[in-house]
Amino acid sequence: MPSTVKVKIPTMMRAQVDDQAVVEVAGSTVRDVLADLDRRYPGFADGVVTEEGSLRRFVNVYVNDEDVRYLGALDTEVTDGDTVSILPAVAGGGSATPWPAIRSASGSTRRR
Repeated sequence: MPSTVKVKIPTMMRAQVDDQAVVEVAGSTVRDVLADLDRRYPGFADGVVTEEGSLRRFVNVYVNDEDVRYLGALDTEVTDGDTVSILPAVAGGGSATPWPAIRSASGSTRRR
C-alpha cells in the first residue's frame, strides 16, 4: 500500500507545483513519489529523472536527509511520514581561480 510522504520542492521548481514549498504525495518508492508528482503536475519529473529513468546527474534527492544515490536510488523505499527533498545542484563558473580577488579600500588586492 502506498505511503503518504512530504516532498520538499526547491524554490526554482515551485512554479511547477503551484508555488508550494511542500507537496504531499503517495508512493512506496522514490520513483513512485516522483511519478505521483508528475501525474499531478505534468512535466515535473522531467527536471529530476532522465528519459532512461535514472536521476539526473545534477539533482540530489534525499529521504529523511539520506542521499538516495547511496541507498536504492529511485527504488529507495519510503514509508508514511517520510520527507523527500529535491535539491538541484548549484554550480557557478566564469573565474579561472576558485576565489575572486577582493580589492580593499587602500587599493591592495587579496584573495578570499
